[in-house]
Amino acid sequence: MNREFDMRMKGYGLTTAEILYRLPDHKSLLQKFIWQHYDLDPHFPEMKAFLKFWQEKLEGPLHSVRYVHWKLISPTEWRAIKGDFILH
Repeated sequence: MNREFDMRMKGYGLTTAEILYRLPDHKSLLQKFIWQHYDLDPHFPEMKAFLKFWQEKLEGPLHSVRYVHWKLISPTEWRAIKGDFILH
């Protein structure tokens, strides 16, 4: 099966974050970075791990993070149906 489909069946949804950060050499300038990954709401462990990595390993200090989450499919929306439709 497709990895993305498996993740969606486990409750993951597509999370997109718009990250504004300050340039290391020019603190008055902001740069935008778009991050997108499958994550679990409401705690967003994947996004939090990425932001932690950013703060610990990268030089550009974070200014702000805006994010949206779209749960594409959930186990309750998936069901197998068996049956026949007979047309004339």
